[in-house]
Amino acid sequence: MDYSNLRHQAASMKKSLFDQGYLDEQFCQVEDLQDEASPNFAEEVVTLFFKDSARLMSNIEQALEKYAKDFNRWDTYMQQLKGSCSSCMRSFQEVKREHAVLRQKLEAYFQLLRQAGPAGAATRPAM
Repeated sequence: MDYSNLRHQAASMKKSLFDQGYLDEQFCQVEDLQDEASPNFAEEVVTLFFKDSARLMSNIEQALEKYAKDFNRWDTYMQQLKGSCSSCMRSFQEVKREHAVLRQKLEAYFQLLRQAGPAGAATRPAM
């Protein structure tokens, strides 16, 4: 298997994720925490993020559907969405779509990194 080609693909994918605004410097800081003892640390952090955020979005969605006018209940999950019910629902659906897109892109990135091997991680894209 051509690991250098896979590393190049991973670096290109990462740069694309930065260019599209899906990743920022904070992602690089998480990757910087990887070492030989935890070579997949960034992937583990992202996986936990998606698990927790999916649960939170489910809670928000349930609150929006069951308690359409109970703004105090919504406030528990998201303080900024106190507008009209229909516009909050549209905004929330957009957040869910973006969340799914980001998850798919990062899963593909981490899959490529796993294929590329340990040397394919933590290189900052030129900005």
